[in-house]
Amino acid sequence: MAEMLEIRWHGRGGQGAKTAALLMAEAAAAAGKHIQAFPEYGPERMGAPVASYNRISDEPIRLHCGVESPRYVAVLDATFVGTIDFTAGVPDDGVIVINTTESPAEMRPKLGLKSDSIRLYTVDANGISQETIGRAIPNTPMMGALVKATGVLDLEELLEDTKQKLEKKFRNKPEIVEGNLEAIRRAYEEVQGE
Repeated sequence: MAEMLEIRWHGRGGQGAKTAALLMAEAAAAAGKHIQAFPEYGPERMGAPVASYNRISDEPIRLHCGVESPRYVAVLDATFVGTIDFTAGVPDDGVIVINTTESPAEMRPKLGLKSDSIRLYTVDANGISQETIGRAIPNTPMMGALVKATGVLDLEELLEDTKQKLEKKFRNKPEIVEGNLEAIRRAYEEVQGE
């Protein structure tokens, strides 16, 4: 059986963790993959911690349970560092991508990671989204950073499918569509890894 990839997204209500998981899943489906995307909520309010998940596989996915051991983790809000264990369940060959202005070397000790364990990437998704979209909404830039750090999807496939989805939602606001696509591209180019 082909490998099934699992992704866990951490964010706060209103940052787009659920939307990012859905857009990633839809882009993977458009690329011919089998997918799942689902959120996990605590209190449903703006700013509350949320987690969303993806499963992506070349084969049908028969699991219908929570994600316990994600290979990839995307953290949309670095203020969680120290309160949430982002490494929980992540294997040694896993990847964590964090929205922060700090470098991977600066973040590694804050996460309690040894130098030979999980690969760590950082990107200023808030800054990128502020410049491209006009608001600090880190979800689409984090998608670009995650694709670069993991190779889970082809960048052009992600951009094309995301463009189609956003054009339906923001039919009369092409600047929002273009801003989000530019945010994905910039994060893909600017993500730092060690």
